[in-house]
Parts: sequence; C-alpha cells; structure tokens
Amino acid sequence: MKFFDFKPELFLTLKNYNKEKFMADLMAGIIVGIVALPLAIAFGIASGVTPKEGILTAIVAGFIISAFGGSRVQIGGPTGAFIVIIYGIIQQYGMDGLMIATILAGVFLVLLGVLKLGTIISYIPYPIIIGFTSGIALTIFSTQIKDLFGLTIEGGVPADFIGKWACYFQNFGTIDLATSLIGVLSVVIIAATPLVSKKIPGSLVAITTSASTLRLSATASRLTHHSQLQLFQTSHGMQYRTLSLQPSQSLCLELSRVSFLLP
Repeated sequence: MKFFDFKPELFLTLKNYNKEKFMADLMAGIIVGIVALPLAIAFGIASGVTPKEGILTAIVAGFIISAFGGSRVQIGGPTGAFIVIIYGIIQQYGMDGLMIATILAGVFLVLLGVLKLGTIISYIPYPIIIGFTSGIALTIFSTQIKDLFGLTIEGGVPADFIGKWACYFQNFGTIDLATSLIGVLSVVIIAATPLVSKKIPGSLVAITTSASTLRLSATASRLTHHSQLQLFQTSHGMQYRTLSLQPSQSLCLELSRVSFLLP
C-alpha cells in the first residue's frame, strides 16, 4: 500500500469525457450554483464580513475541491458550522488573523489526508454530533437578530452568546421597521416557496424579491424627495432653469413665475 497516492478524479475523468457528460455536468453546476449563491452570501454576512467575501470564498473553494477532489460527484460549498469560529476570529484578531487561521486549517487538512486519519470521525458518538449541530444552528440564529431587525448598536455586537442577547435587549428600541418587514418577508418566502415548487430554491427567490423591493423603494424615494422640473429656454443660448419641488409642496403655476420662465 502506497503511503501517498494522490489522483484527482478530474484528470481521470477527462480521459473519457464527451458531450453528454459535459451537458450533465453543466446542468448540475447551474443547479448547485443557484443553491450555493444565496447560501454563500448569507454565510458571509453571518461570519462578520461582506457578501463579496462569501461569494469569492465559495467560488475559490468550489473550484479547488472540484479540481483536486477524489470524487466525480462531490459538491463543495460553504459550511455553516464554521460561522461561529470565523466570526469569533474576526472579532478578536481581524481579517489578518482569519487568513493565518485559514492557512493553518488547510495545512492540518492536508496532513489528515496524507496520514489517512479521516476515519476518526466514525468514532465520535452520534449524540455529540447532533448536539454540536443544534448548538451551531442556535448560535447562527443569534448572530442574525441585529440585521433582521435593523438594530443600531454602537461598538459592535459581543462575540459570546449571552452578551449578544443582552446587547439586543438593551438596543431593541432602535429597531427599524422597514428592515424588519424585509426580513420577515424573506423568511416567509423561504418557507412558502417549497409549497409552490420544490425545484426553485426559496433563498434565491427571497434574495431576488427583497433586492427588487429595495431597488424600487429607493427609486421611488429619490423621485419623491428630489423631483425637479427642468425647462429648456432657447433664447440667449442653451440654458436650463430648474424649479425644485419639495415633497410637501405642490406644483402651483403663478403668473409671475410663468413670466419669469418665458423668454
């Protein structure tokens, strides 16, 4: 038995690759991408970074897993269990500390694979795995309360569980109704989408609907608060005269104003 026998499945599969396999892989990639995109955005926000970092991480990690993985049907994506760890590292050590921790974690994973120690997971009792997963779910839920209700918290949210909830109750008076409505609407869409179609990810529908709603709301707000009437005057060259309208004012055409605008 060889101590180090590394054969990425990708290079073995390309030997007998054809058009049918490409179309099947393309369809599978599109479906996985639709599911993983909103998941990566959510995990990025929950980890204390921006959605950009979440998407980039999912793309780079997914490519590396597919290129060097040992299975032709293996799917790589973000893991919710690491949210708590990453959030704590960012809060205490910043992005530089996260980069160092990521490099060390990669080294440990390579060593575990080389030493054939992946079977150790089979010796961990099932109740411990269930308890760990449930605790992670509760912790992730607690990290999203601030964004769900749009709370304004000076100095950031504490990293520990009890400190988070104490901070939430102290600042619950800063709740933003518009943000809360968007959050509740997204949760309802995610829960209701499987009742309509199980092929469409509810998270993708929620992101699309929420983003469209916010875009339309922002556009309507700009039109309301910054409405201007521009009149073109042809005499004495190309000139514009602007009549600014406040939201509380109506358009009232007075004779003196008409005389001023006419050439």
